Amino acid sequence: MLTITRKLEFDAGHRIPDHKSQCRNLHGHRYTLLITLVGAVIEEEGQSDNGMIMDFSDIKALAKTHLVDLWDHAFLVYRGDGAVREFLDSMPEHKTVVLERIPTVENLARAAFDILKEVYKDRYGTGLSLSKITLYETPNCWAEVDAGG
Repeated sequence: MLTITRKLEFDAGHRIPDHKSQCRNLHGHRYTLLITLVGAVIEEEGQSDNGMIMDFSDIKALAKTHLVDLWDHAFLVYRGDGAVREFLDSMPEHKTVVLERIPTVENLARAAFDILKEVYKDRYGTGLSLSKITLYETPNCWAEVDAGG
């Protein structure tokens, strides 16, 4: 199986409201997102992406439109975190993303996978699909979600 991976980075704030330690406080991370795609190599003479599964610049553009630009420099908050949601709502035009789950790296990776799987799905009729999302919260801590679950 041949795969390709594109790396993007973004900054976002969050908190884990029930955490036993410092993560219950408002804080932020420089997230690193790895998008891994699988599919047949395009073999069409004269096409810009001939010899590629997908052009890396197209992977980036789609990820930015559907996920990265929405989450970058935003505060990612759990819908049930009333105190923080009230605080964020008090700031006019604050960039806030309300999530259905607590914004742990595991839940963010799953949300990213769910958003992006439809974006890349069989885009060229070559069986292209999202194989895996890896989301680094720090250089030493990350979560991975693959197409198998």
